[in-house]
Amino acid sequence: MTKQQLNEELQRHHHAFTQFIKGLSPRQLESAPADKWNALQQTEHLIKSVGPVNMALALPLFVLRLLFGKANRKSKSYDELVAKYQSKLKAGGRAPGRFVPGGKEKNTEVLEGKLLGLVDSVQKKVNDLSEDQLDQYILPHPLLGKLTLREMIYFTIYHVQHHHRLVQNQLN
Repeated sequence: MTKQQLNEELQRHHHAFTQFIKGLSPRQLESAPADKWNALQQTEHLIKSVGPVNMALALPLFVLRLLFGKANRKSKSYDELVAKYQSKLKAGGRAPGRFVPGGKEKNTEVLEGKLLGLVDSVQKKVNDLSEDQLDQYILPHPLLGKLTLREMIYFTIYHVQHHHRLVQNQLN
């Protein structure tokens, strides 16, 4: 995907998720099977996941290079990245503690504003990067290891879809 496509997909899927969440009743927002996150917690988890990506993209590229190095391979395709993530989940991969929602925020408008604000900020930062820079610099992912910036955006796009489906499936 090009930068423009990345940004379009980020916006499209995050807006679809927040619109879906806004349409849920208070009971639907807070109900979930035992040991599963409810819709509000899923939203908070997404905020906790997009936040570090946004912060990392705010760093100067030389800092990213010093902290994490540079890519020594081509970026995976979107489908390859999704397959790797699904494989890790099937193998028992779970969100580390700092990404686990606290469940305190109950206001969907507040959660929506935080999530969409972060996504908007990520989009602006992606626009400031070149296509080559998206493939040259890397970030650590707690489950997937080192990802190029492009792969991290792929993950962010897929991740919201994954949690959107989880909420939908829990309500069915």
